[in-house]
Amino acid sequence: MSAFSLSGAQLGNLAASYFYAYLIMQIPVGLLVDRFGPRRVVTIAIFVCAIGLFVFAKANTFLVAGIGRFVVGLGAAFAVINTFKLTANWFPPRRFAFMAGLLLSIGMLGAVGGQAPLSYYIAHTGNWRTAMLNIAWAGIVLAIIFWLIIRDKPKGMKEDEPHLRKKRFWKGFGKLVSNPQNWLLSVFSGLLFSPIMAFGELWGVNFIRDAFQMDHHHAAQAVSMIFIGFAVGAPFFGWMSDKIGRRKTMMYLGNILSIILLVITLYFPSPHIYFSYPLLFLFGAFISSFLLSFTMIREVNAPFVIATAMGFMNTFNAIVGAITDPLIGSLLDSKWTGQMVDGARAFSVDAYRYALTTLPVYLIIGLILLFFIKETHCKQMHPENS
Repeated sequence: MSAFSLSGAQLGNLAASYFYAYLIMQIPVGLLVDRFGPRRVVTIAIFVCAIGLFVFAKANTFLVAGIGRFVVGLGAAFAVINTFKLTANWFPPRRFAFMAGLLLSIGMLGAVGGQAPLSYYIAHTGNWRTAMLNIAWAGIVLAIIFWLIIRDKPKGMKEDEPHLRKKRFWKGFGKLVSNPQNWLLSVFSGLLFSPIMAFGELWGVNFIRDAFQMDHHHAAQAVSMIFIGFAVGAPFFGWMSDKIGRRKTMMYLGNILSIILLVITLYFPSPHIYFSYPLLFLFGAFISSFLLSFTMIREVNAPFVIATAMGFMNTFNAIVGAITDPLIGSLLDSKWTGQMVDGARAFSVDAYRYALTTLPVYLIIGLILLFFIKETHCKQMHPENS
Protein backbone atom coordinates (compact mmCIF):
# COMPACT_ATOMS: atom_id res chain seq x y z
CA MET A 1 0.00 0.00 0.00
CA SER A 2 2.83 2.36 0.85
CA ALA A 3 4.93 1.63 -2.26
CA PHE A 4 2.09 2.26 -4.71
CA SER A 5 -0.17 4.55 -2.58
CA LEU A 6 -3.10 2.14 -2.66
CA SER A 7 -6.50 2.08 -1.01
CA GLY A 8 -7.87 -1.11 0.52
CA ALA A 9 -9.90 -1.83 -2.62
CA GLN A 10 -6.87 -1.26 -4.86
CA LEU A 11 -4.74 -3.57 -2.73
CA GLY A 12 -7.51 -6.16 -2.97
CA ASN A 13 -7.53 -5.81 -6.76
CA LEU A 14 -3.74 -6.12 -6.90
CA ALA A 15 -3.97 -9.35 -4.92
CA ALA A 16 -6.90 -10.53 -7.04
CA SER A 17 -4.99 -10.02 -10.32
CA TYR A 18 -3.33 -13.35 -9.47
CA PHE A 19 -6.77 -14.97 -9.31
CA TYR A 20 -7.88 -13.37 -12.59
CA ALA A 21 -5.07 -15.19 -14.38
CA TYR A 22 -5.65 -18.33 -12.33
CA LEU A 23 -9.32 -18.20 -13.31
CA ILE A 24 -8.94 -17.95 -17.06
CA MET A 25 -6.27 -20.68 -17.12
CA GLN A 26 -7.96 -23.51 -15.22
CA ILE A 27 -9.79 -25.24 -18.08
CA PRO A 28 -6.81 -24.70 -20.47
CA VAL A 29 -4.49 -26.07 -17.76
CA GLY A 30 -6.49 -29.29 -17.54
CA LEU A 31 -6.56 -29.63 -21.33
CA LEU A 32 -2.82 -28.95 -21.69
CA VAL A 33 -1.77 -31.30 -18.89
CA ASP A 34 -4.06 -34.07 -20.16
CA ARG A 35 -2.82 -33.54 -23.73
CA PHE A 36 0.94 -32.95 -23.35
CA GLY A 37 1.75 -34.33 -19.90
CA PRO A 38 2.86 -32.58 -16.69
CA ARG A 39 6.64 -32.52 -17.24
CA ARG A 40 6.82 -30.33 -20.35
CA VAL A 41 3.90 -28.07 -19.55
CA VAL A 42 4.69 -27.39 -15.90
CA THR A 43 8.41 -26.77 -16.41
CA ILE A 44 7.40 -23.87 -18.66
CA ALA A 45 4.76 -22.79 -16.14
CA ILE A 46 7.32 -22.53 -13.33
CA PHE A 47 9.53 -20.33 -15.54
CA VAL A 48 6.50 -18.13 -16.29
CA CYS A 49 5.76 -17.84 -12.58
CA ALA A 50 9.34 -16.73 -11.88
CA ILE A 51 9.29 -14.18 -14.70
CA GLY A 52 6.09 -12.68 -13.31
CA LEU A 53 7.73 -12.30 -9.93
CA PHE A 54 10.73 -10.54 -11.50
CA VAL A 55 8.30 -8.06 -13.09
CA PHE A 56 6.45 -7.56 -9.79
CA ALA A 57 9.69 -6.99 -7.86
CA LYS A 58 10.87 -4.34 -10.33
CA ALA A 59 7.50 -2.60 -10.77
CA ASN A 60 7.38 1.16 -10.31
CA THR A 61 3.66 1.58 -10.94
CA PHE A 62 0.47 -0.10 -9.78
CA LEU A 63 -0.26 -1.24 -13.36
CA VAL A 64 3.12 -2.97 -13.82
CA ALA A 65 2.83 -4.59 -10.39
CA GLY A 66 -0.60 -5.90 -11.39
CA ILE A 67 0.79 -7.28 -14.66
CA GLY A 68 3.59 -9.03 -12.76
CA ARG A 69 1.19 -10.62 -10.31
CA PHE A 70 -1.10 -11.61 -13.20
CA VAL A 71 1.82 -13.43 -14.89
CA VAL A 72 2.62 -15.18 -11.59
CA GLY A 73 -1.00 -16.38 -11.58
CA LEU A 74 -0.63 -17.72 -15.14
CA GLY A 75 2.27 -19.91 -14.07
CA ALA A 76 0.92 -20.90 -10.66
CA ALA A 77 -2.37 -22.00 -12.23
CA PHE A 78 -0.67 -25.28 -13.20
CA ALA A 79 0.49 -26.26 -9.72
CA VAL A 80 -2.51 -28.02 -8.17
CA ILE A 81 -3.79 -29.68 -11.34
CA ASN A 82 -0.29 -30.93 -12.12
CA THR A 83 0.18 -32.56 -8.72
CA PHE A 84 -3.22 -34.25 -8.92
CA LYS A 85 -2.51 -35.52 -12.43
CA LEU A 86 0.82 -36.97 -11.35
CA THR A 87 -0.85 -38.55 -8.31
CA ALA A 88 -3.50 -40.13 -10.54
CA ASN A 89 -0.78 -41.50 -12.86
CA TRP A 90 1.56 -42.85 -10.19
CA PHE A 91 -0.74 -44.10 -7.42
CA PRO A 92 -3.80 -46.39 -7.32
CA PRO A 93 -7.23 -44.75 -6.85
CA ARG A 94 -7.54 -45.98 -3.27
CA ARG A 95 -4.51 -43.85 -2.31
CA PHE A 96 -5.67 -40.68 -4.04
CA ALA A 97 -7.37 -38.94 -1.08
CA PHE A 98 -4.38 -39.44 1.23
CA MET A 99 -1.78 -38.55 -1.40
CA ALA A 100 -3.68 -35.45 -2.52
CA GLY A 101 -3.79 -34.28 1.09
CA LEU A 102 -0.10 -35.04 1.57
CA LEU A 103 0.91 -33.20 -1.59
CA LEU A 104 -1.05 -30.11 -0.61
CA SER A 105 0.42 -30.32 2.89
CA ILE A 106 3.87 -30.00 1.35
CA GLY A 107 2.58 -27.15 -0.80
CA MET A 108 1.39 -25.35 2.33
CA LEU A 109 4.99 -25.15 3.52
CA GLY A 110 5.39 -22.47 0.86
CA ALA A 111 2.55 -20.52 2.43
CA VAL A 112 4.19 -20.89 5.84
CA GLY A 113 7.41 -19.50 4.37
CA GLY A 114 5.43 -16.57 2.99
CA GLN A 115 4.37 -15.47 6.47
CA ALA A 116 6.74 -15.24 9.47
CA PRO A 117 10.05 -16.01 7.67
CA LEU A 118 9.31 -13.54 4.88
CA SER A 119 8.08 -10.93 7.38
CA TYR A 120 11.26 -11.41 9.42
CA TYR A 121 13.48 -11.13 6.32
CA ILE A 122 11.81 -7.96 5.06
CA ALA A 123 11.84 -6.38 8.53
CA HIS A 124 15.61 -6.88 8.77
CA THR A 125 16.49 -5.87 5.22
CA GLY A 126 13.84 -3.19 4.82
CA ASN A 127 13.35 -4.17 1.19
CA TRP A 128 10.47 -6.36 0.02
CA ARG A 129 11.68 -6.12 -3.59
CA THR A 130 14.93 -7.97 -2.82
CA ALA A 131 12.95 -10.72 -1.14
CA MET A 132 10.74 -11.11 -4.22
CA LEU A 133 13.78 -11.25 -6.52
CA ASN A 134 15.37 -13.99 -4.42
CA ILE A 135 12.17 -16.03 -4.59
CA ALA A 136 12.07 -15.52 -8.36
CA TRP A 137 15.62 -16.90 -8.72
CA ALA A 138 14.59 -19.87 -6.58
CA GLY A 139 11.75 -20.43 -9.08
CA ILE A 140 14.23 -20.65 -11.96
CA VAL A 141 16.18 -23.30 -10.05
CA LEU A 142 12.96 -25.18 -9.26
CA ALA A 143 11.99 -25.29 -12.95
CA ILE A 144 15.33 -26.89 -13.82
CA ILE A 145 14.99 -29.46 -11.02
CA PHE A 146 11.43 -30.26 -12.11
CA TRP A 147 12.52 -30.97 -15.68
CA LEU A 148 15.41 -33.19 -14.57
CA ILE A 149 13.48 -35.28 -12.03
CA ILE A 150 9.77 -35.47 -12.90
CA ARG A 151 8.37 -38.14 -15.23
CA ASP A 152 4.79 -38.09 -16.46
CA LYS A 153 3.94 -41.71 -15.71
CA PRO A 154 5.52 -45.06 -14.79
CA LYS A 155 7.30 -46.99 -17.50
CA GLY A 156 4.99 -49.42 -19.24
CA MET A 157 1.83 -47.45 -18.48
CA LYS A 158 -0.35 -47.93 -21.55
CA GLU A 159 -2.11 -45.13 -23.39
CA ASP A 160 -4.85 -45.17 -25.99
CA GLU A 161 -4.26 -44.25 -29.60
CA PRO A 162 -4.46 -40.44 -30.02
CA HIS A 163 -7.73 -40.51 -32.00
CA LEU A 164 -9.40 -42.79 -29.44
CA ARG A 165 -8.10 -40.72 -26.53
CA LYS A 166 -9.45 -37.54 -28.16
CA LYS A 167 -12.88 -39.12 -28.76
CA ARG A 168 -13.13 -40.39 -25.19
CA PHE A 169 -11.94 -37.07 -23.79
CA TRP A 170 -14.68 -35.00 -25.44
CA LYS A 171 -17.31 -37.53 -24.44
CA GLY A 172 -16.07 -37.35 -20.84
CA PHE A 173 -15.89 -33.54 -20.96
CA GLY A 174 -19.54 -33.36 -22.01
CA LYS A 175 -20.54 -35.54 -19.07
CA LEU A 176 -18.38 -33.43 -16.74
CA VAL A 177 -20.15 -30.17 -17.62
CA SER A 178 -23.64 -31.70 -17.53
CA ASN A 179 -23.23 -33.35 -14.11
CA PRO A 180 -24.74 -31.14 -11.32
CA GLN A 181 -22.43 -32.75 -8.76
CA ASN A 182 -19.41 -31.19 -10.46
CA TRP A 183 -20.99 -27.74 -10.12
CA LEU A 184 -21.95 -28.25 -6.47
CA LEU A 185 -18.53 -29.61 -5.53
CA SER A 186 -16.78 -26.77 -7.36
CA VAL A 187 -18.80 -23.97 -5.74
CA PHE A 188 -18.37 -25.65 -2.34
CA SER A 189 -14.60 -25.81 -2.87
CA GLY A 190 -14.41 -22.14 -3.86
CA LEU A 191 -16.37 -21.00 -0.80
CA LEU A 192 -14.10 -22.89 1.61
CA PHE A 193 -10.87 -22.10 -0.21
CA SER A 194 -11.32 -18.32 -0.18
CA PRO A 195 -11.25 -17.78 3.61
CA ILE A 196 -7.85 -19.48 3.74
CA MET A 197 -6.39 -17.23 1.07
CA ALA A 198 -8.13 -13.97 1.97
CA PHE A 199 -7.39 -14.22 5.68
CA GLY A 200 -4.14 -16.17 5.52
CA GLU A 201 -2.42 -14.34 2.67
CA LEU A 202 -3.70 -10.76 2.74
CA TRP A 203 -5.90 -9.39 5.53
CA GLY A 204 -5.31 -11.69 8.51
CA VAL A 205 -1.94 -10.48 9.77
CA ASN A 206 -3.01 -6.90 10.44
CA PHE A 207 -6.26 -8.04 12.04
CA ILE A 208 -4.51 -10.52 14.34
CA ARG A 209 -1.86 -7.91 15.21
CA ASP A 210 -4.45 -5.40 16.37
CA ALA A 211 -7.16 -7.71 17.75
CA PHE A 212 -4.73 -9.81 19.80
CA GLN A 213 -2.43 -6.84 20.50
CA MET A 214 0.87 -8.24 19.26
CA ASP A 215 3.64 -7.03 16.97
CA HIS A 216 3.65 -7.66 13.22
CA HIS A 217 6.17 -10.50 13.31
CA HIS A 218 4.25 -12.47 15.94
CA ALA A 219 1.02 -11.84 14.04
CA ALA A 220 2.61 -13.31 10.91
CA GLN A 221 3.72 -16.32 12.96
CA ALA A 222 0.17 -16.75 14.24
CA VAL A 223 -1.35 -16.58 10.76
CA SER A 224 1.19 -19.08 9.46
CA MET A 225 -0.38 -21.57 11.88
CA ILE A 226 -3.36 -21.72 9.49
CA PHE A 227 -1.11 -23.26 6.85
CA ILE A 228 0.65 -25.54 9.31
CA GLY A 229 -2.73 -26.76 10.52
CA PHE A 230 -3.79 -27.24 6.91
CA ALA A 231 -0.65 -29.29 6.26
CA VAL A 232 -1.52 -31.57 9.18
CA GLY A 233 -5.24 -31.78 8.53
CA ALA A 234 -5.28 -32.44 4.77
CA PRO A 235 -3.68 -35.92 4.78
CA PHE A 236 -5.53 -36.80 8.01
CA PHE A 237 -8.94 -36.13 6.49
CA GLY A 238 -7.96 -38.02 3.34
CA TRP A 239 -6.80 -41.02 5.38
CA MET A 240 -9.76 -40.96 7.76
CA SER A 241 -12.36 -40.64 4.98
CA ASP A 242 -10.78 -43.67 3.26
CA LYS A 243 -10.86 -45.57 6.55
CA ILE A 244 -14.56 -44.96 7.29
CA GLY A 245 -15.59 -45.14 3.62
CA ARG A 246 -17.27 -41.72 3.65
CA ARG A 247 -16.26 -38.30 2.36
CA LYS A 248 -19.16 -36.10 3.46
CA THR A 249 -18.99 -37.06 7.14
CA MET A 250 -15.49 -35.64 7.40
CA MET A 251 -16.43 -32.60 5.30
CA TYR A 252 -19.36 -31.82 7.62
CA LEU A 253 -17.10 -32.13 10.66
CA GLY A 254 -14.40 -29.88 9.22
CA ASN A 255 -16.86 -27.29 7.89
CA ILE A 256 -18.83 -26.89 11.13
CA LEU A 257 -15.74 -26.68 13.35
CA SER A 258 -14.00 -24.22 11.02
CA ILE A 259 -17.06 -21.92 11.25
CA ILE A 260 -16.91 -22.02 15.06
CA LEU A 261 -13.16 -21.39 15.15
CA LEU A 262 -13.30 -18.50 12.67
CA VAL A 263 -16.14 -16.84 14.59
CA ILE A 264 -14.11 -17.11 17.83
CA THR A 265 -11.07 -15.64 16.07
CA LEU A 266 -12.98 -12.69 14.63
CA TYR A 267 -15.31 -11.78 17.48
CA PHE A 268 -13.87 -13.23 20.71
CA PRO A 269 -10.09 -12.64 20.64
CA SER A 270 -8.19 -13.54 23.81
CA PRO A 271 -6.02 -10.98 25.60
CA HIS A 272 -3.34 -13.69 25.68
CA ILE A 273 -1.55 -13.38 22.35
CA TYR A 274 -0.50 -17.03 22.12
CA PHE A 275 -4.15 -18.13 22.26
CA SER A 276 -4.30 -17.19 18.59
CA TYR A 277 -1.72 -19.85 17.68
CA PRO A 278 -3.76 -23.00 18.55
CA LEU A 279 -6.96 -21.27 17.40
CA LEU A 280 -5.61 -20.61 13.90
CA PHE A 281 -3.85 -23.98 13.77
CA LEU A 282 -7.14 -25.77 14.41
CA PHE A 283 -8.97 -23.54 11.92
CA GLY A 284 -6.45 -24.49 9.21
CA ALA A 285 -6.63 -28.17 10.16
CA PHE A 286 -10.41 -28.41 10.03
CA ILE A 287 -11.00 -26.27 6.95
CA SER A 288 -8.56 -28.51 5.06
CA SER A 289 -11.37 -31.08 4.97
CA PHE A 290 -12.72 -29.27 1.91
CA LEU A 291 -9.90 -30.88 -0.11
CA LEU A 292 -11.99 -34.05 -0.12
CA SER A 293 -14.07 -32.29 -2.77
CA PHE A 294 -11.10 -32.76 -5.14
CA THR A 295 -11.13 -36.48 -4.38
CA MET A 296 -14.88 -36.62 -4.91
CA ILE A 297 -14.69 -34.87 -8.27
CA ARG A 298 -12.14 -37.48 -9.30
CA GLU A 299 -14.56 -40.20 -8.24
CA VAL A 300 -17.57 -38.85 -10.17
CA ASN A 301 -15.71 -38.33 -13.47
CA ALA A 302 -14.00 -40.60 -15.99
CA PRO A 303 -10.24 -41.04 -15.36
CA PHE A 304 -9.17 -39.58 -18.71
CA VAL A 305 -10.66 -36.16 -17.86
CA ILE A 306 -9.29 -35.98 -14.31
CA ALA A 307 -7.05 -32.96 -14.91
CA THR A 308 -9.82 -31.13 -16.74
CA ALA A 309 -12.33 -31.94 -13.98
CA MET A 310 -9.98 -30.54 -11.37
CA GLY A 311 -9.33 -27.51 -13.53
CA PHE A 312 -13.10 -27.02 -13.67
CA MET A 313 -13.22 -27.08 -9.87
CA ASN A 314 -10.20 -24.83 -9.48
CA THR A 315 -11.91 -22.28 -11.73
CA PHE A 316 -14.45 -21.72 -8.98
CA ASN A 317 -11.67 -21.40 -6.40
CA ALA A 318 -10.25 -18.61 -8.55
CA ILE A 319 -13.65 -16.96 -9.16
CA VAL A 320 -14.48 -16.71 -5.47
CA GLY A 321 -10.91 -15.64 -4.65
CA ALA A 322 -11.00 -12.93 -7.34
CA ILE A 323 -14.24 -11.57 -5.87
CA THR A 324 -13.28 -11.83 -2.21
CA ASP A 325 -10.07 -9.78 -1.91
CA PRO A 326 -11.47 -6.64 -3.61
CA LEU A 327 -14.78 -7.09 -1.73
CA ILE A 328 -13.06 -7.13 1.65
CA GLY A 329 -10.88 -4.19 0.59
CA SER A 330 -13.94 -2.16 -0.41
CA LEU A 331 -15.72 -2.96 2.85
CA LEU A 332 -12.61 -1.85 4.77
CA ASP A 333 -12.47 1.40 2.79
CA SER A 334 -16.09 2.10 3.70
CA LYS A 335 -15.10 2.05 7.39
CA TRP A 336 -11.79 3.91 7.00
CA THR A 337 -11.47 6.91 9.33
CA GLY A 338 -8.63 8.59 7.40
CA GLN A 339 -5.82 7.26 9.60
CA MET A 340 -2.48 6.58 7.87
CA VAL A 341 0.52 4.62 9.18
CA ASP A 342 3.83 4.68 7.27
CA GLY A 343 2.07 5.87 4.12
CA ALA A 344 -0.59 3.14 4.16
CA ARG A 345 -4.23 3.18 5.25
CA ALA A 346 -4.82 1.88 8.76
CA PHE A 347 -8.12 0.20 9.61
CA SER A 348 -9.67 -0.39 13.02
CA VAL A 349 -10.39 -3.82 14.49
CA ASP A 350 -14.10 -3.13 14.10
CA ALA A 351 -13.57 -2.34 10.41
CA TYR A 352 -11.76 -5.64 9.93
CA ARG A 353 -14.54 -7.49 11.73
CA TYR A 354 -17.13 -5.86 9.52
CA ALA A 355 -15.26 -6.71 6.31
CA LEU A 356 -14.14 -10.19 7.32
CA THR A 357 -17.69 -11.24 8.24
CA THR A 358 -17.93 -12.30 4.59
CA LEU A 359 -15.71 -15.30 5.40
CA PRO A 360 -17.92 -17.12 7.95
CA VAL A 361 -20.85 -16.36 5.63
CA TYR A 362 -18.98 -18.23 2.87
CA LEU A 363 -18.50 -21.21 5.20
CA ILE A 364 -22.17 -21.27 6.16
CA ILE A 365 -23.25 -21.23 2.49
CA GLY A 366 -20.76 -24.06 1.85
CA LEU A 367 -22.33 -26.07 4.68
CA ILE A 368 -25.75 -25.65 3.07
CA LEU A 369 -24.43 -26.79 -0.31
CA LEU A 370 -22.95 -29.88 1.30
CA PHE A 371 -26.46 -31.19 1.97
CA PHE A 372 -27.04 -31.44 -1.81
CA ILE A 373 -23.75 -33.17 -2.64
CA LYS A 374 -24.02 -36.93 -3.06
CA GLU A 375 -21.76 -39.26 -1.08
CA THR A 376 -19.41 -41.36 -3.24
CA HIS A 377 -18.50 -43.84 -0.48
CA CYS A 378 -14.88 -43.60 -1.66
CA LYS A 379 -15.66 -45.43 -4.90
CA GLN A 380 -14.79 -44.55 -8.48
CA MET A 381 -18.15 -43.98 -10.17
CA HIS A 382 -16.69 -44.48 -13.67
CA PRO A 383 -14.63 -47.61 -14.52
CA GLU A 384 -11.11 -47.05 -15.80
CA ASN A 385 -12.03 -48.00 -19.35
CA SER A 386 -15.33 -46.12 -19.58
